[in-house]
Amino acid sequence: MNKSLISQSFNNAKKENRPALITYTVAGDSTKTKSLEILKSISKYADICELGFPHNTPIADGGQIQTSAYRAIKNGIKIKDVFSIVSKFKKFRKDKPIILMGYYNMIYQYNENKFITKCKKSKVDGLIVVDLPYPENKIFSLKCKKNKINFIQLISPTTSKLRLKKIIKDSHDMIYYISMLSTTGGKLKVSPSKILKKYLKIKNQNKSKNVVIGFGITGKTIKSLKKADGLVVGSQICKEITNSIKKRQNPVTNVTNVVRRLKNKIR
Repeated sequence: MNKSLISQSFNNAKKENRPALITYTVAGDSTKTKSLEILKSISKYADICELGFPHNTPIADGGQIQTSAYRAIKNGIKIKDVFSIVSKFKKFRKDKPIILMGYYNMIYQYNENKFITKCKKSKVDGLIVVDLPYPENKIFSLKCKKNKINFIQLISPTTSKLRLKKIIKDSHDMIYYISMLSTTGGKLKVSPSKILKKYLKIKNQNKSKNVVIGFGITGKTIKSLKKADGLVVGSQICKEITNSIKKRQNPVTNVTNVVRRLKNKIR
């Protein structure tokens, strides 16, 4: 799995002396068509695109992402539609890594093996399963690895040293560090310097692993976290879609402008 598209994206960003920019959008927001258009458009600036399965009880997601998820569910988005968006996107940009993010309950109901097969067929590069922690995710993670899909482990500020060591050892090409204990989109309750301090402790355990920071990252905070391997921005993008709908403007144009500005801040 050394030369996965995810790995390549981090290497390319490092060559430019900057973190990888990872965008998060909800599949089917604001419509199935618009969702694909947004992905295509922001992929000019995003290094990795993360696409969320809309879930009616997203435990880790704050208000902005929940609003996006409810819109997508209201629009009748199904699992097959999410895979269809990914397949179409990959035909448009086969070099751009795409990570799916969802909840295990949905994967379990769909059938685990069927889900992984579908991911492989659609050319999904990575998976984040929010409610499948380590070590419960070991078998699922192994199945992903066998199918050349990156299973992305989550680490939080409360992860113990011993647990951290084990997670890092078992991780694939990317680890997601949840910067603070809250839902996504919350204001940074911890100073960027404290986040970086904790981040570097994780990074120093194994420098070859790509560690990204998520939760609370906006245009205001992104620059101060530039030392990370990658930064995930989701709530700000979902908020822009909501604002565009309210103002009856084109979300594709507005979201692309937001992502372009974020990219410029970390160059």
